[in-house]
Amino acid sequence: MQKNKKTLVLGASDNPERYSYLAINKLRSHDVETVAIGRKKTKVADVEVGTEKKQFEDINTVTIYLNEQNQKEYYDYIVSLHPSRIIFNPGSENEELSNLAKANGIKPLEACTLVLLSTGQF
Repeated sequence: MQKNKKTLVLGASDNPERYSYLAINKLRSHDVETVAIGRKKTKVADVEVGTEKKQFEDINTVTIYLNEQNQKEYYDYIVSLHPSRIIFNPGSENEELSNLAKANGIKPLEACTLVLLSTGQF
């Protein structure tokens, strides 16, 4: 497992029934430095969820909890962060962004962040 690899949760929610909420809590329980962007400013665990596309430093992973249509406004932003990988969680699969990622040296991964963390593969 890649400990302490800073992760951006895109599509973060403070609703305990959302997978992004569970992912933030699971990332933090595994001591993964986590930042988050959602539709509203809020807080999940000890993570401030913002609404702006901040230029976070040293992002290793972007894990996506947005459907394909809602990802479009983030394409350039995600690429500008230069992450090592993008995790497309179930329901967020996006061939267009996946191809853009590959073209920019970013590894696209169709997987579930929660499963990766639970199985030590994150």
